[in-house]
Amino acid sequence: MNPAPRVPGDDPLSVLSLAVAGERELLALRRDCQVACRLLGMSEPETVRLATVVGEIGRDLLGARGLTGRLVLVDGERPRITAVFGWSGGRRPAKGAVEAARRLLHTVHFDEEPFPRVILGQPLPGTTRPLPERAAGVREELMGLGGVSMGEELRSQNHDLLAALQEARAQQEELQRLNQELEQTNQGVMALYAELSSELEATNSGVVALYAELEEKTRQLSLLNEAKTRFWANVSHELRSPVNGVIGLTRLLLAPDADPLTEEQRQQIQMIASSGSTMLALVEELLDVAKAESGRLEPELVPVDLRMLLHQLRGTLRATTGPGVALVIPDDHDRAPIVTDEVMLTRILRNVLSNSLKFTESGEVRLTVEHSEEAGRPWCAFTVSDTGIGIPLDEQVRVFEEFYQVRGSHQKARSGTGLGLPYARRLTELLGGRMTLDSEPGEGTRVVIRIPAGPPDSRSAGEEAPVPLHVERLVVVDDDPAFLVSVRPVLAQLAREVTDVGDSSEAMATIRRSRPDAVLLDLSMPPPDGYQLLALLAEDQELNRVPVIVLSADSGPGLDASRLGHAQAVLGKTHLSAARLADILSPVLGTSPSPRLHGAEER
Repeated sequence: MNPAPRVPGDDPLSVLSLAVAGERELLALRRDCQVACRLLGMSEPETVRLATVVGEIGRDLLGARGLTGRLVLVDGERPRITAVFGWSGGRRPAKGAVEAARRLLHTVHFDEEPFPRVILGQPLPGTTRPLPERAAGVREELMGLGGVSMGEELRSQNHDLLAALQEARAQQEELQRLNQELEQTNQGVMALYAELSSELEATNSGVVALYAELEEKTRQLSLLNEAKTRFWANVSHELRSPVNGVIGLTRLLLAPDADPLTEEQRQQIQMIASSGSTMLALVEELLDVAKAESGRLEPELVPVDLRMLLHQLRGTLRATTGPGVALVIPDDHDRAPIVTDEVMLTRILRNVLSNSLKFTESGEVRLTVEHSEEAGRPWCAFTVSDTGIGIPLDEQVRVFEEFYQVRGSHQKARSGTGLGLPYARRLTELLGGRMTLDSEPGEGTRVVIRIPAGPPDSRSAGEEAPVPLHVERLVVVDDDPAFLVSVRPVLAQLAREVTDVGDSSEAMATIRRSRPDAVLLDLSMPPPDGYQLLALLAEDQELNRVPVIVLSADSGPGLDASRLGHAQAVLGKTHLSAARLADILSPVLGTSPSPRLHGAEER
C-alpha cells in the first residue's frame, strides 16, 4: 500500500505536505526530511538529528485526528528548514520527547493556538542561491520519489545509528586524549599557581598600603580644595572694601563740585578709577567662582532688555578698544525681553569680548545675536568672533582651565588672571546653556554662547514646531513595545515609512533589506545589544554610511563612550522630539533646515 500523496503547497518556500495516517506515512516523511536536508547541503550529523526527532515526535503523535506533516523553508537572517506537525483535538506530544528534541535541535516550538502544532527546525548552510529556488529544487526531487519500503527504511535507520555510534566512539577517544593532556597541563598550572599566589600575596600587601596612601592623599586634596575655595571667598570679601573705597574716593575727586584739578591730575585720577573698576571686576569674579564651586551661586531669572544690555556693553568696552580695531555690537531692535540673569549674562559677554579685544591688534571684534527655538523653548546664541592671533589646537581645551594662560610672546604686554573664559563658561552652564570655541592661529577666534531665553513654550499639546526635514525611510530597533508605540507619531513627522524591529537578531537583515535614510538604535536589548549592532553596522561596507542615532534611557556616566564612535548622536528617550532628530540628521543627509541646534550629545 502506497503512502498518502505528497502535496507541494501554495507557499513558494513550502517543500511538501503529507497526511500522516500510519507508520508507513511517517517513515516516508522521515525519509523525505533526510533527502531534503542532504539536497540543501546540511551536514550529516545535523540531518540525522532532524530526521530522528521528526520520526520520534511523529510516532508519539500517530493516531491524532487529522495529523499532517509539512516541510517548509523559513527565511531570516539565518534561513532554516522546519518540519511542522499539525493536528486537531486535545492530543499533546510527550513532554520528555519535546525536551529531548530541544537538546538536539536549534528550533523546537509547541503551540496550541490557533491549532495544535509542533515546529522542529535546523539552520541551513549559507549560499547565494535564492531560498525559493532552493525550495523548488528540493520539491521537484521529492515529488519524484516512490513509495517507501519499511525494510529499507529500517536499514537506513540502522546505518544512521551505526554512523552515530562510530562518531560517538571517535569523540570519546578524542575526549580521553584531551583529558590526558588536560591532566598534564593542570599539573603545570598548579605549580605555576602556587608560585603566582605567593607573588600575588606580596603584591597585594603593597597595593593595600598604596591604596591607603592614595586615600589619604585624596582626603588631603579635598581639604586643600575646600581651603582654596574659602581663601578665594575670604580674600575677595576683604579686597572688596578697600577697592570700593578707592573707586568712591576717585569719584569724589572727579565730581563737578570738587576742588579743581589740573588736566594731568584729572587724567591720573581717571586712570586710578579705571584700574579700581577693573580690580573690582576681578574680585567679583573670584567671589562668584568660589560661590559656584560651593554651589551657592544661583541665577535670578528676570526679563532682560537685551537692547539696553548691549548698549551698556558697547559703552563700557569702547574705551578698551585699541587703535585699528573696530568693536561691532548690534542694537537688536524690535525684540521682546529675554528671561535670564542679567548680571551673569553681562559678565559672560564682557569677559568674552574683553578677551577678544585683548588679543586683537587689527581688524574687528564682532558680536552677533541669533534667536531660535529648541524643544518648544526660546534660545539665544551670542557669537563673538575676532580677527586676532588665534589659539593653537592643543591649547583650545586648556583655555577653559582656571588660571591657565596660553604661553607665548603675545602675553608680555597683556596681563590677566586666566579666569575670564573659565568664569564665563561656568556662568553659562549655571544659566543652563553651553559655550563652544573654535580658533585658527593667525586667523582669529570664534566663541558661541547659547543660553535659554525663556521658559518652555506653553503652546497647546498638538501644536508643535514645524519639522523642516522629511526622509523616505527610518528603521527603529527597540525591544520595548510601549516605547515603539509612543515614538511612532514623532517619527511619522519625519519619514514617509517607519519600520519597527523588536527582535534585535533580525535588525541587520531588516536594515539591509529596507536601506533606510537613518537608524534609531536602542542600547539595552537582549544579545545582540545596541553596542554590538553598532559595531556590525560600522564594519559592514554596504551599511556603514547609514547614520545611526543611539537612544538610551541611561545617563551619560552609564554609557560606554568608547563603543559609541559610529553613532551620529546619543539622545535620551524622555524628551525625544522630531525637531531634535531633524536638527541632528539635516547636516548628515545634506539638508540645512535652520540655524543648527546642538541639543544632543554629538560625536
